[in-house]
Amino acid sequence: MTAHSVHAKTLKIATLSPEGSDWMIKMHAGAEEIKQKTLGRVKLKFYPGGVMGDDKAVLRKVRIGQLQGGAMTGGSLLKANSNYQIYNLLLSYKNQGEIDYVRKHIDADIIKGFEKGGFVILGMAESGFAYAMSSKKAIHNIAQLRQQKVWVPSQDMLFQKTLQSFGVTAIPLPFGDVLAGLQTGLINTVAMSPIGAIALQWYTQINYITDMPLLYTLGLLAIDKKAFNKIKNTDQKIVLEIMDKTFKLIDNQNKKNNKEALGVLKNNGIEFIKPSSSDLEEWQSLADQANQKLVNSGTLDAKLLKRVQHLLKQYRQNNLSHN
Repeated sequence: MTAHSVHAKTLKIATLSPEGSDWMIKMHAGAEEIKQKTLGRVKLKFYPGGVMGDDKAVLRKVRIGQLQGGAMTGGSLLKANSNYQIYNLLLSYKNQGEIDYVRKHIDADIIKGFEKGGFVILGMAESGFAYAMSSKKAIHNIAQLRQQKVWVPSQDMLFQKTLQSFGVTAIPLPFGDVLAGLQTGLINTVAMSPIGAIALQWYTQINYITDMPLLYTLGLLAIDKKAFNKIKNTDQKIVLEIMDKTFKLIDNQNKKNNKEALGVLKNNGIEFIKPSSSDLEEWQSLADQANQKLVNSGTLDAKLLKRVQHLLKQYRQNNLSHN
């Protein structure tokens, strides 16, 4: 056995991202750089396209050591760090500038929280703002939403509870079953980012988008902390630095792609529905109540929510004064 192979480690990582996607191309490039800079001591092996199952299945395989990590939605990792849902607050972030400003101040704390919960976060990249997208009926208001067959990710209990607070009974399905669900009419309404709707082909079944960012979504590359700690310290630093750089590239690319994707959806004949100001008030009132429930139930830290509200107020005041 050579001296450096004592610390050799292959991190097996699953993701729903399909091979050939921009996300996968950049992650492969990062993995290659890590292999070179650690002289082969650390390798990242990816299982793309959902071959290891949905996030719930991936987490189960991480627990038994079959995988060391996954690139997944934060909603699947709430048990490790429930404060992550500060990014998923309903109707709290109005535009890209606001969420960028908040993330600049909060990301590091969220990553520390995950570490306490047993995961090392190698990177966070936005999926973007999720919009309500429907195949059958235009959705202007809550009453119309309640009449729809609304999809919710099967492992995302938080989103199920959120929809319940809107008086919506959701239909849980794994990501892989959503397209068929839309085609057969089992579901007719989803919440998804523009790039997600295009990448997963859901947009082919969509006729209406409610033009209001419902919530912000992020993807995380999470590695089991025990597995990561088996890598020697100098190599850990290399992995963290390279993947941080990689995910900044993915993050910036996704922002650009989401802007373009909105244009693609419009050009595809999908109708964008603008809620009236009274409908918007009702949406906002129910969203605020749902967000407050997270604090009241102890699943979201009240101090963190106050901090974010303060940051948003700061950002809005600064940007008003610049206009």
